Amino acid sequence: WSSDVCSSDLVIDEAQNIKNADSEQSKLLRALNAPMKIAMSGTPVENRLMEFWTIMDFCNRGFLPSAQEFRDKFETPIQKNANQAVAEHFKKITAPFMLRRMKMDKSIISDLPDKIQQDEYAELTPTQAALYKKTLDEFMAQLQLLEEGPSIDNNDVVAAADTAPAGGDTHALFKRKGLILQMILALKQICNHPRTFLKAGAAQVEDSGKLRLLLDLLKSIQEQGEKAIIFTQFREMGELLQETLDRELGIATDFYHGGCTQNRRNEMVRSFQENPDTKVLILSLKAAGTGLNLTAASQVIHYDLWWNPAVEAQATDRAYRIGQHQNVVVHRFITQNTFEERIDQMIQDKRHLADLTVATGENWIGKLSNK
Repeated sequence: WSSDVCSSDLVIDEAQNIKNADSEQSKLLRALNAPMKIAMSGTPVENRLMEFWTIMDFCNRGFLPSAQEFRDKFETPIQKNANQAVAEHFKKITAPFMLRRMKMDKSIISDLPDKIQQDEYAELTPTQAALYKKTLDEFMAQLQLLEEGPSIDNNDVVAAADTAPAGGDTHALFKRKGLILQMILALKQICNHPRTFLKAGAAQVEDSGKLRLLLDLLKSIQEQGEKAIIFTQFREMGELLQETLDRELGIATDFYHGGCTQNRRNEMVRSFQENPDTKVLILSLKAAGTGLNLTAASQVIHYDLWWNPAVEAQATDRAYRIGQHQNVVVHRFITQNTFEERIDQMIQDKRHLADLTVATGENWIGKLSNK
């Protein structure tokens, strides 16, 4: 292709791949001229509203204002301030260019069955609770030391993270954000199973409330003769699940993750889709979030949640897609009385923005106050 002329219509699939406006691929595609341009994407926004601007710059250059003006006029009010009026205005001006197929619209896909989503609550075991409190206290003590320094005012930490100039203040804020994300990662692992945090010990069922919940759920699913896919974002947890399901339930499972060859991945999908004896497939959330057809599954289990509604929905849609003839039940595992429950509540409050094609991403988690 010439850098500026394309004689035929230009259609790009998985258009979210050009979301980084500074990448060479994005610049090349957006520079092409064609009689008609179409961008196809199930998730035009994954983390930032600016990603939508980049895709629109490919399709309809000049319709939206410049990148900086777009940030000021739309991204900041919608994404950071949750301004509903601006979000509605944004939806109104972009709607004429959006050919958006919603799976729940029966007038569009009349034969797609129902999707039933339910939260499943686990409790911390005594082992988990002790480790959770000890780890949380240690991280909070480190955060408190940062707060006591002269560079951060806890009341203004979110605003400061967005506006701090280069120098010591910025360094301290990045250090604080990194510490929060480390803490979140550690507590997530503890809620999943203490072994994945400690990197030692046996995979005992009695040490994890979530694992006990999963085994009970899978027993019921197996009795119904249905197939299930299980998502986790941790490779160690996927391997632990493989080991436990084989030992406790006699279920031999594959684990689809980034370390598998493409041939091996294809074999796993083929076996799950075509072999009636393959009842369960474990998947890494990132490796399997897009591009897979797993309609043999009628049960989707999110063992640990990725706090971005778009990523979670993409994973669920491996089963809930055209070709699915069974009702799909989605189980979201949440550990009660932990940060998992609280952050999920905050995400549900933000979900109305995702419905306007504005995903919340997960970067906001690193800016939470100590409280």
